[in-house]
Amino acid sequence: MKSAENTIELSIGSSFEFIELVSSVTNTILNISGFDEDMSQWIELSVRESVINAIKHGNKEDPGKQVEVKFKIGDDALTILVIDQGNGFNPTHIPDPLDPSNLLNPNGRGIFYMRTFMDEVEYTNGDQGGTVVRMTKFRQQKS
Repeated sequence: MKSAENTIELSIGSSFEFIELVSSVTNTILNISGFDEDMSQWIELSVRESVINAIKHGNKEDPGKQVEVKFKIGDDALTILVIDQGNGFNPTHIPDPLDPSNLLNPNGRGIFYMRTFMDEVEYTNGDQGGTVVRMTKFRQQKS
């Protein structure tokens, strides 16, 4: 029998002071979801980077705009949505952090981390504008 998917949602102001709150909620969800400590650290880093990008680049630190973070806990995967209220962006225009000319440039590192540590990362435009980042991490099947 398949259990229902659980969804936990946060809505935070566009302020970096909320990053630790999001990290704390993320870590609690990862613990409940059964991810090991090592994998949990990488997932939490991906969520943190995505929320920082939403605040800084998406909402331009506008205190009147919100960032939504949705955790969908399924039987075989955890999906996290980070939604800003900004103007959107084109992820292909982010500099490659591995290019030798960009090795000291901090821009693009968060997206690189997300793509490295999560199984799936998608960027779409939100229904009311902004960017929706959808990250999924599948649970490893136990033998």
